[in-house]
Amino acid sequence: MSIRNPKQALYEQFAIVAKALGHPLRLEMIEHLAQGARSVEALAVKLGQPVANISQHLQALRRAGIVSAERDGKFVHYALADESVLAAFASVRAVAERQLAEVDRIVRGYFDARDQMRPVGRDELQALMRDGLVTLIDVRPPDEFALGHVPDAINVPLGEIKAWSANAAPDREVVAYCRGPWCVMSFEAVAALRSLGHSARRLEDGMPEWKAAGLPVEIAA
Repeated sequence: MSIRNPKQALYEQFAIVAKALGHPLRLEMIEHLAQGARSVEALAVKLGQPVANISQHLQALRRAGIVSAERDGKFVHYALADESVLAAFASVRAVAERQLAEVDRIVRGYFDARDQMRPVGRDELQALMRDGLVTLIDVRPPDEFALGHVPDAINVPLGEIKAWSANAAPDREVVAYCRGPWCVMSFEAVAALRSLGHSARRLEDGMPEWKAAGLPVEIAA
């Protein structure tokens, strides 16, 4: 079978992937699936959406090869197809960060207001952890923490920050991380800890990027 215009045929296939990524809810779904495999029902709860709506978007992502599906009894669990999906998501984010004025406005108006300090890089964090100089907290919900977390991290969901900080050493720096570089929870956690008198910073990105870098991951027993 000959193809009259193979380049155009390829671009049509590339456009299928681009189109599948072109929806804010689907990008948020990718962020959640980057934490670990999820059923339609679990994703619907996480995102506050009807199951039927989530299922429809998952099917679009699956047709584009962005997610895979595996049946477990009466449930179907979805996961990112491979690490290239996370890389594509990061590329989309990077272009928007560099080129769109509205992204800059949102960052300055919300994120910078909560944390203007330089975040901690992965290499720096590993060195600080080896030397016992920081306490690392994972502010994601417990179910996400159980799917995989940075070794020696303590799970402190955002709503428990104040109670946890009451018993935390005030002279020890705290590093917080969650789902990714723009995860609101880590910004809110750092702002809350500083208001309570603690020295706190964010990890520069989140658990998916840590895992994609080939760094060790611990799974809850």
